[in-house]
Amino acid sequence: MKDTRPLALVTGASSGIGHELARQFALNGYDLVVNAEDERLESAARALRETGAEVRAVRADLRTPEGRYRLLDALDGLTVDVAALNAGVGQGGAFVDTDLADDQEVIDLNVTATVRLAKPLLRAMVARGAGRIAFTSSVASTMPGSFQPVYNASKAFVQSFAQALAEEVKDSGVTVTSFMPGPTDTDFFHRAGMADDTRIGAMEKDDPAQVAEQAFRAIVKGEKKALTGSLKAKAQGLAGKVLPDGVKAVAHRRMAEPGSGAGEDSGRQE
Repeated sequence: MKDTRPLALVTGASSGIGHELARQFALNGYDLVVNAEDERLESAARALRETGAEVRAVRADLRTPEGRYRLLDALDGLTVDVAALNAGVGQGGAFVDTDLADDQEVIDLNVTATVRLAKPLLRAMVARGAGRIAFTSSVASTMPGSFQPVYNASKAFVQSFAQALAEEVKDSGVTVTSFMPGPTDTDFFHRAGMADDTRIGAMEKDDPAQVAEQAFRAIVKGEKKALTGSLKAKAQGLAGKVLPDGVKAVAHRRMAEPGSGAGEDSGRQE
């Protein structure tokens, strides 16, 4: 990596918000270390190199200890100026019906990997008195996730974790940002098994490029928290602050319960 350019780490960077966020960093003078577990990472890295950035791709499954060690080993000796811990996965369906292994994968990636990576990255930043760390939270963090219970709970963890870290390091020269997108036009709902028969899977979604651009601005400004995406998504996030949990749980059920998408206009495709 070039010593004259700052370095950004972006996980979950093969597609969606992560890829668009990596592109924002590349277009704004950063070199990159990008991570994902799927085969699309190499083509994503090639596209990012077309911006003129130096890009190192580290294919690793962060759900596993081996994958997390592989990424951290790749960062050894590098100064990470910005770390965007974006990788995440969801699981739809009633908790009594979903496979426990799938639920555990949500926890392993969204919670465990977030903590395991944040610890060494944040320690290094605090030690040198400079750096930015960002977490992809969600408006889902503000509401009980009926028919998506483990995912929403995992994002509530991420949101609380990020805000606590922001307070802890506020005088260190390091900033911590959590950004909260709403439903976004990525492959998330396909992977979560929610694309075909839920209202939230069928509805029109935000542009990941818009979400990433707003998130990038929040990160470089050192904002602690940012609602990102369309006005509709931001309004949903604001409503999540004031509505009772019971009301939010019922509303989430109407969006995420299998079969709720019957007859819905699919809008943009995932």
